Amino acid sequence: MAKTFDLVVKGGTLVNHSGIGKADIGVQDGKIARIGSIDNADAGETIDVTGLHVLPGVIDSQVHFREPGAEHKETLATGSRAAVLGGVTAVFEMPNTDPLTTNAEALADKVARGRSGMFCDFAFYVGATRENITELPDLERLEGAAGIKVFIGSSTGNLLVDDEESLSRILAVISRRAAFHSEDEARLIAREGIRRHGDPTSHTEWRDPQAALIATEQLLRLAHEHGKRVHLLHISTGEEMKLLAAHKDVASVELTPQHLTLTSDEAYASLGNKAQMNPPLRDASHQEILWWGLHQGIADVLGSDHAPHTLEEKAEPYPASHSGMPGVQTLVPIMLDHVNAGRLTLERFIDLTSHGPQRIFGIACKGRVACGYDADFTIVDLKTRRTIEDEWIASVCGWTPFAGRTVTGWPRGTIIRGRRVMWEDEIIGQSGGEPVRFLEALSA
Repeated sequence: MAKTFDLVVKGGTLVNHSGIGKADIGVQDGKIARIGSIDNADAGETIDVTGLHVLPGVIDSQVHFREPGAEHKETLATGSRAAVLGGVTAVFEMPNTDPLTTNAEALADKVARGRSGMFCDFAFYVGATRENITELPDLERLEGAAGIKVFIGSSTGNLLVDDEESLSRILAVISRRAAFHSEDEARLIAREGIRRHGDPTSHTEWRDPQAALIATEQLLRLAHEHGKRVHLLHISTGEEMKLLAAHKDVASVELTPQHLTLTSDEAYASLGNKAQMNPPLRDASHQEILWWGLHQGIADVLGSDHAPHTLEEKAEPYPASHSGMPGVQTLVPIMLDHVNAGRLTLERFIDLTSHGPQRIFGIACKGRVACGYDADFTIVDLKTRRTIEDEWIASVCGWTPFAGRTVTGWPRGTIIRGRRVMWEDEIIGQSGGEPVRFLEALSA
């Protein structure tokens, strides 16, 4: 008797734990129910993906969607639309909103907003402050919590914990892996005079590699002292990558497409203030070591650090210009272009965007194409050659640093829990995002 599925994804090249090969996927109740040849099944919907590659759903574990408080830059709805248009099935959103996500009420508000308006699945980081340290063990286990986020160095927003005593107290009480923006605030303050009015190239000189290294060395020492896991966001320097290779017992590592693709000299020359971000873009010598760390397996995940600002905010004279650039919609095409150029394999791309997040954050039932897992798929055409344009960007900010760049490899479809959300550059249906679940908080 023929098996009945809600959805069959048929005829594509699947990339999963078994390797790369032709396979159909049967989906029932939002879960993967069968992998293999499905020739005589009844299906509510069949999607023909002949000639395309079916990847585990891409997870972007660092985005800033700005809601609540700065909806003129982005909203949860528009940011998640950008995500699914780019082939991203789930995001981890950051706490530097207004109000800050530093208590249970603010987190619950974001989860409610996500359920009512986000197109992809989601989790939200809870920001650590000096005042909420004793509450962190409970906060990190709440529904929709991606874990704890700590700003050791200042960036957009008002979250900053830059003293060693408070950092030590945070690591003493948490149990899940926490994420850190690692730049030394004291060094940044001492070097503010290096910034040159109207010259964004001085941003990289001010927030120099030493500022990042000092903070990362301190964090690794404290992590070992407390026996806790730390996640280093947006690593930008060669010195940090070499150091982190010796501390993989406690530290996981994120890279961004920006730091892997753009170099400071070329980016500031062509983009001006649009190239400004924290930590800053570096020169080619640092980028080369970041790629080395990717190839050596030191890097665990890719995050876009999607941090949109309006063109007016970016155009203010440096240093008043805002730091950050959009990236959630371009993560997949930019990295697939690197795959096609031979800079990384398709399997390594999947490890960084699906398997890696599932592994280091303990995500339940996502990040793999396997029976019993959520039916999250990023469907891509590795042969499509397209030019990225501002007009394609769904973010409120309406621009991308990669405008005008021609890439090979493009997201053709986004399927989340068995529901086709994006197909051929069009959003299908209504929002339907749900909180990502984590193994360490299933009882929450």
